[in-house]
Amino acid sequence: MEDIKNILRSEGFNFKKSLGQNFITDTKLLSEIVKRAEVESGDTVVEIGCGAGTLTRAIAASAKRVVAFELDRALKPVLERTLKGVENAEVVFEDFLKCDLKKLEGELGAYKVVANIPYYVTTPLITKIFDGAKGCESLTLMVQDEVAKRLCARENTPDYGAITAYIALRARAEYIIKVPKEKFIPSPKVDSAVVKMTFEDGRLGDVDCEMYKRAVRAAFSARRKTLENNLVSSFGMTRERAQAVLSDCGIDLKARGETLSPLMFAALAKRLGE
Repeated sequence: MEDIKNILRSEGFNFKKSLGQNFITDTKLLSEIVKRAEVESGDTVVEIGCGAGTLTRAIAASAKRVVAFELDRALKPVLERTLKGVENAEVVFEDFLKCDLKKLEGELGAYKVVANIPYYVTTPLITKIFDGAKGCESLTLMVQDEVAKRLCARENTPDYGAITAYIALRARAEYIIKVPKEKFIPSPKVDSAVVKMTFEDGRLGDVDCEMYKRAVRAAFSARRKTLENNLVSSFGMTRERAQAVLSDCGIDLKARGETLSPLMFAALAKRLGE
């Protein structure tokens, strides 16, 4: 493949800060991301925000098929050059966040997601997939380093929050590798990291997913307040009822949301649903 910097320059491409465009050119790093995502020869992979196609090309070298979403049509001539000869990759110029996920999954079957995403779409992307995906086996994302730590945090740590517990309902999250900001063009202001989320439905037992999400939202609605106070305000229950629910779950009455493990949230959700 031609040098990516030369391709971008010769095509007169201008980076758009509004789209969070930061591309990776380090082929060794790209190969490592694909390896750690456990992309295999029979896999279909969805990439979100393919940029200049460097990660797309690396994924295609290991996968059966790659469907890459990209918002910026100005990258079309760049991608025609970077993906020249790559027969198993197709680029869809569409906003993944607006696509019909049910229809897409009907066409793809089982798939994995591997992507270097713009930072600003991290939460909406995770929410879209975790709320609607049925065929996604794993989600390997390049995100801000501090966000990566939050996604993979354990209870009773400063990074643990609603998004951590939310992910734990359906997947096991792992912090894979830290990526210095110098690895990107242009360089962002902060370091990044790769996180892998492997779907394991039923990992918290038989739990009502919507009630679990409500319990998590309530617990973190006011981090400085106790879980008891948050249940009272979020569920409109009496203090006595909130105390009884917590006691039945073996949760300290003075506990705060960040002290509850995902399994404890599952137990709380089950009790709240009774």
